[in-house]
Amino acid sequence: MDPWVVWVVAAVALAVGEMLTTSFFLGPFAGGAVVAALVALAGGGWVASTLVFLAISVGLLLFVRPVARRHLRQPPALRTGTAALIGRQAVVLERISNDEGVGVARIDGEVWTARAFDDDRVIEPGERVSVIEIRGATALVD
Repeated sequence: MDPWVVWVVAAVALAVGEMLTTSFFLGPFAGGAVVAALVALAGGGWVASTLVFLAISVGLLLFVRPVARRHLRQPPALRTGTAALIGRQAVVLERISNDEGVGVARIDGEVWTARAFDDDRVIEPGERVSVIEIRGATALVD
């Protein structure tokens, strides 16, 4: 069997292994095998293609893997807009009663229309509540 065919098979096997593990460890070796296959196809023998495989694989492993791992370990995205209000504390300014359709709360210095998350609950002014959800321009609190 020609050396380039062996390198192509190795590259495919390593690439499939990378897709299954998603650790970006086998990917550099798959890249090295592809370049080794090209060297073997161009007439380089086993020794030349093996040396190229090792050099490219180690190079990719040392330089590309840390960048990929850094991208995997990024902090969670910051919540912005109304999503950032969920879980915040609010102070009830006006009695909240879902049956009467009334209620206002101050969340982070802003005045919001508020409704109780539990339909049967009535919340009196001055009570501290947590924002459970934002629906449109109305905060659901508990």
